[in-house]
Amino acid sequence: MNRINTLFDTKKENILSVYFTAGHPKPNTAASIIMELEKNGVDLIEIGIPFSDPLADGPVIQQSSQLALENGMTLKKLLSEIQDIRKSVKIPLILMGYFNTVLQFGVEEFCRQIAAIGIDGVILPDMPMEVHQESYQDIFESNGIIPVFLITPGTSDERIRKTDELSKGFIYMVSSASTTGTKSGFNEESMSYFKRINGMNLKQPVLTGFGISNKETFTQACEYSNGAIIGSAFIKALEQPGELAKNMEGFIKTLKG
Repeated sequence: MNRINTLFDTKKENILSVYFTAGHPKPNTAASIIMELEKNGVDLIEIGIPFSDPLADGPVIQQSSQLALENGMTLKKLLSEIQDIRKSVKIPLILMGYFNTVLQFGVEEFCRQIAAIGIDGVILPDMPMEVHQESYQDIFESNGIIPVFLITPGTSDERIRKTDELSKGFIYMVSSASTTGTKSGFNEESMSYFKRINGMNLKQPVLTGFGISNKETFTQACEYSNGAIIGSAFIKALEQPGELAKNMEGFIKTLKG
C-alpha cells in the first residue's frame, strides 16, 4: 500500500504536512531537512521543485524558489540528492512543482525515477484533472505514484465530487483564492468554505493548505479537515540565523505545543 494511504488509514486528524523548497536556504540540504522533519514528528513532507515562475505561490515561496535556482537546484539534482532517502525516512514524501518541469523531464521517466527513489505522490497545481485522466493516469498508476488535486473556494460542488472520485490519496483544500503565504487567522468566508467542504462528506481525506502559519491557524484548519499543510512559515523559519536543525525543531514545537 502507498505510504499516503497508510498514513490516512492510521491517523484521521491533526495530520501535519510541511512544505519546503529543495535547494533552499542552502545547497545540498534537502535530505537533511527531510530527516529532521521526520525526527520532529511531521507526518507528511512536500518537497518543492523550484520553478522560475511559480504563479500559485506567494512572495516567500517565490523568493525561496529563486534562491534555490541560484543555488543550482534542478529536478535532476534533487532526485540525485534524495536517491537514498528511504534508507532513513519512513513517512510519505510528495514532490510539488509545476507541470512544465515534469513535461520537459518526460512524464514517464519522471514517474519511473521518483518511484525508484520511494516518492509516494506528486502535486502539480497546473496539471488539469482532465489532462491527467486522458494522458497520464496509466503512467502514474503503473508506477504507484498518487497525484494530488486541489480544490479552492471557487470550485463547484460538481467538480469537487469529480475530484473526490478521481483522487486516490487525499484532496488538497486551498484555504483561499489568494496565493500561498502566512495569515494571522482565517476570516468568516474561509471558515464557511471549510464547513461546506466538511459537510459534503467526501470519501477522500482532506488537507488544508495556504495561510497555515502557527498553532492557531493549524488548529482552525484541522477542525474541518484531516490536517493542514505549512509552507511559507516554515521557509521563514529555515531562513533564521542559527543552526538549521534547531530552527526546525523550534518551529515544529510551536505548532504542537
